[in-house]
Amino acid sequence: MSVPPLESDRRFWILKEAIASYAGDPDDPPVQDDDVLQAAVALVVRGRPDLEVLLIKRASHEGDPWSGHMALPGGRREDRDPSLLDTARRETREEVGLNLEDEGRVLGRLADVAPNSPLLPRFTITPFVFAAPPHAEARVASPEVAAVQWVPVRHFQAPENHTGVEISTPGGVRTFPGYRVRDGVVWGLTYRILRQFLALMPEFELDADG
Repeated sequence: MSVPPLESDRRFWILKEAIASYAGDPDDPPVQDDDVLQAAVALVVRGRPDLEVLLIKRASHEGDPWSGHMALPGGRREDRDPSLLDTARRETREEVGLNLEDEGRVLGRLADVAPNSPLLPRFTITPFVFAAPPHAEARVASPEVAAVQWVPVRHFQAPENHTGVEISTPGGVRTFPGYRVRDGVVWGLTYRILRQFLALMPEFELDADG
């Protein structure tokens, strides 16, 4: 099955329009002056016959509240980052070796998300959606990353891959919704971002030649 190049893949143009209609303001969020930290992640969609999303499994580190979690490439904004879009690009390059400036196209951004737990640091995460060509590759390029994988969008849409994960909280054990993938369960902030993305997926045939 042939796959069109990035610039001519109609699925990305339709998806870009859908994101613009959903998110409204395409501008990068301003730098915060208060004590709320800012971070950005890249939701990278690879243009294979079945569209695929890039996920990472975070390495296990003592004291890290997201140790071992499934996540999207990304991290905190640094002073050297002119914008949060630059943060998403830089972190993706550092974590998985994928240069989104050369190999990607930004399609827009989703709504910010933030932790609901008062036990976690105060910060907001801005998710940016990128289109990547079918030949794009990712690898473990940082000690912060244990594994990488590309997951078909259809996988997240299939009910049999929907699951729950039990987490101990100060109020007792709670069950959070998630998606079952090869290296674990996607839940929490990453689940919320993917839910946004999947909710706005246009009603069009996902096959590249559709």
